[in-house]
Amino acid sequence: MANKFDTIRNTFMEDVQGMFEGKEYEVLETGSNELCIPIVNADGDEAYLVITFKIPKGSRDGEAYDGYAMAEEFKIKCDEKARKVAEAQKKKAEKIERDRKAREEKARIKAEKGKTE
Repeated sequence: MANKFDTIRNTFMEDVQGMFEGKEYEVLETGSNELCIPIVNADGDEAYLVITFKIPKGSRDGEAYDGYAMAEEFKIKCDEKARKVAEAQKKKAEKIERDRKAREEKARIKAEKGKTE
């Protein structure tokens, strides 16, 4: 039995397929909700870009899917990840600076020791 949104999904798939074909890409339909585009990177390596079209209904507990909430959650997750990366880079830079100063101090002490002998 067809879902009441199948027509909309199929229309989007056709539009996306037409867009890529208009840019001279080969587009393969690999499933009732999936397009596949053979691609090649700058090094000549071949791969496939797979685009899946789905219209989610929601969670198993009956809560309807909310794309806006999902987008906000994703943004928060990305922001948190970026914050952690920046924090780790800052700590690494501080450690590098501490280590550099410690090496300089050690070299200074060694040089002073050499002068007194």
